[in-house]
Amino acid sequence: MNEPNKIGMIGLGLMGTALAERLAGAGYSVVGFDIDGEKQRAWEQLRGAIPAASLADVVRRCDVLFLAVFDTDQVEAVVGELLASVRTHSEKVMLCASTCDPDRIAALAERVAPHGLHLLDAPVSGTSAQVRQGQGVALIGGDAARLHEVVPILNAIFPSHFHMGPAGSAGRAKLAINLILGLNRLALAEGLVFAERLGLEPGRFLDVARRAASYSQVMDTKGSKMVRGDFTPEGRVRQTLKDVELMLAQARNLSQDLPLARLNAEILEGCVRNGEGDRDNSAVINEIRRRVGPRRC
Repeated sequence: MNEPNKIGMIGLGLMGTALAERLAGAGYSVVGFDIDGEKQRAWEQLRGAIPAASLADVVRRCDVLFLAVFDTDQVEAVVGELLASVRTHSEKVMLCASTCDPDRIAALAERVAPHGLHLLDAPVSGTSAQVRQGQGVALIGGDAARLHEVVPILNAIFPSHFHMGPAGSAGRAKLAINLILGLNRLALAEGLVFAERLGLEPGRFLDVARRAASYSQVMDTKGSKMVRGDFTPEGRVRQTLKDVELMLAQARNLSQDLPLARLNAEILEGCVRNGEGDRDNSAVINEIRRRVGPRRC
């Protein structure tokens, strides 16, 4: 690879910026681009950030790229735009950090490999805040030899990463992990609202619940946000809903019912209807509060 210390970052939202900060802290130069002008300008204000003029500019300057965009459609659009640039330059490794449709990512990886673009699906388990603090976990799907080439880069960001198998495997694992995580988050929200209505002080109750058999890591990452009503985004409601819709689509293909995931989707849809789509996904507690059951006579 031409410049091993120069990494491209396409998509400069919450996760892309967190990944870039970890890389910069480890001594890598990060060339960033986002089609959203506001995000691009914010990137340019960060210390050490290297702006790119276009997607093609990132490809010309970097042989390893991260892709951190919203969904599968955007991944396919970005990769399609990049292919013309890749054909006339050295081979590239792209790590797709977005949570996507695993079947489409597997097909995309196979389609672009002959053109010199080697796509690894690399979704991240953890919020952007956790990644920034060095607490994220990477799940990798794709060619093991290409993974070996980027292990030092992954080690600079994550305390651990796991090769799950061929392209698409990491995305499947991420959806299953996010299913469990989302239900833990929803259970915490419902438990906090229930405790509050029982007359308990929410902060004190959360402190006790952390030490009880009910404990889950989501209490550490989302509990105080729910108690304080601080929904500054670390993982947005609309992104979480997108992931749950992917889970349900995969389950339909497998003829499996996911009744709790369906409920989670319903709660998240309620948040979106109430203008909370860009808030942190801990805002599910608001939808729980809005739901009032029948009172016994």
